Amino acid sequence: QVQLVESGGGLVQAGGSLRLSCAASGRPFSWYAMAWFRQAPGKEREFVAAISRSGGSTYYPNSVKGRFTISRDNGKNTVYLQMNSLKPEDTAVYYCAADLSIALSREASGYDYWGQGTQVTVSS
Repeated sequence: QVQLVESGGGLVQAGGSLRLSCAASGRPFSWYAMAWFRQAPGKEREFVAAISRSGGSTYYPNSVKGRFTISRDNGKNTVYLQMNSLKPEDTAVYYCAADLSIALSREASGYDYWGQGTQVTVSS
């Protein structure tokens, strides 16, 4: 198993930036494809970004492409989400997720391990 702990959330004005981190422990971090999801009140969990085990492939939905960047440091067992040009509609709890699969998935069901989430609030 792998344990995931997110950090870096907070309150930011529209147009600002935040960098989320997700620290992993347990099995070797490089075994896992990693992803970020978010969930706003009353809405379903939404895919935000995914990165392959080596970091060589990334995947974003159109809603964040060009504004968000996912990266990982396998030496530090950490995955990051750099969020720029934030909008009020980016407000949500952000979760990191991990899976042993080689393929990158945009579906929450494709990930077996989840962190507890970190709140991101973007004010207008």
